[in-house]
Amino acid sequence: MTFALDDHWVWDFWVADSGDLFHLFYLHAPRSLGDPDLRHRNAVIGHAVSTDLRNWSDRGPVLRPGGPGAFDETATWTGSVVRGPDGVWRMFYTGARFPDPDSASNIETIGVARSTDLTTWERSPAALTTADPLRYETLAEGTWREEAWRDPWVFPDPSGDGWHMLITARAGRDARDADGRVPADPRDRGVVAHATSPDLEVWTVREPLSAPGAGFAHLEVPQSVTVDGRHLLLFSCDTAHLAGARSEDAGGVWAVVAPDPVGPFPVERAVRLTGDELYSGRLVRDRAGRWVMLAFENIGDPGDGTDFVGRISDPLPLGWSAEGEPVLAVGEGVR
Repeated sequence: MTFALDDHWVWDFWVADSGDLFHLFYLHAPRSLGDPDLRHRNAVIGHAVSTDLRNWSDRGPVLRPGGPGAFDETATWTGSVVRGPDGVWRMFYTGARFPDPDSASNIETIGVARSTDLTTWERSPAALTTADPLRYETLAEGTWREEAWRDPWVFPDPSGDGWHMLITARAGRDARDADGRVPADPRDRGVVAHATSPDLEVWTVREPLSAPGAGFAHLEVPQSVTVDGRHLLLFSCDTAHLAGARSEDAGGVWAVVAPDPVGPFPVERAVRLTGDELYSGRLVRDRAGRWVMLAFENIGDPGDGTDFVGRISDPLPLGWSAEGEPVLAVGEGVR
């Protein structure tokens, strides 16, 4: 059964595996707001657990906005959870701050909270305060409605030496595409930003791991994972935020095969796994060792008033096409 709350919309999420339980951390906001677009300014992080990725027991909110003056004073947004060598769990998450209540402009910051049991979390100072203006677009450029610096995906270096963080961001105005050209469409500057740390405490911002001009205004909820010996970048971009040569295409959840878990990611070759009906896809290995994707149910049937659904899907098995491209194994031509 899908994970849903009767009186709240549920959308972006991430999963931590403690060995005996899968821990779901999810964004939610009350349906009493009326307009689903208002959920972004009212997001709180909740927690649920499962043994099978299908049947969930909700444990309620675990992290709320930080209050006036905090980097996450408006809302707490998407992140990831890892367990450090000290045995402490760390949740890296997005703090959103809307300086003007009448404007969509917002500043995004990556914060961190710590827990020993995945249930009680203690907020710490921001991990990465703002986008690095030498490499990434900031709100001051005036070219985009937000300072995109969100959705941190943290994972250990394959060599065991240090940690990597993938971040949803946008390239600066002088950035070049994979062919060395400035993208013709100013919206077409979405990239996967990169930061590294030796200890999960001190982070250094690096060059992006993808090039702008690939057809995406943003690459949301990035995830790097190795499936069947192949390195995949999973990300989401809806139809409204496709750009450049993809402007007439349809959006959803995307994936691209990469040469290494830490890129570079040739997102110009990304293939679409779903349409806009699903979003914020995450790959998880179930207890049988199979890779499955969960996503939130996004767009319903406008004819019955369900423009936004707001619940999390059951697992969808991941397979491979005859051409070696990732596909959701729900039809013909996959293996």
